[in-house]
Amino acid sequence: MERKESSMSAGDKIKNAAEAAKGKAKEKAGDATDDRDLQAEGQAEKTKADLKQAGEKAKDAFKD
Repeated sequence: MERKESSMSAGDKIKNAAEAAKGKAKEKAGDATDDRDLQAEGQAEKTKADLKQAGEKAKDAFKD
């Protein structure tokens, strides 16, 4: 049972990292095209993913 939780957590971490990368790409595209809406959307996605990653790290810290 313990393994399933760990792999699920690892999957969440990968998903969050991908979401952060996607947000960063949108933010950079918005910068390059002077599209403030796209830039803000990318920044929001990146921040959301970063917060999720911090939550995963906190869960990992309290597992032990």
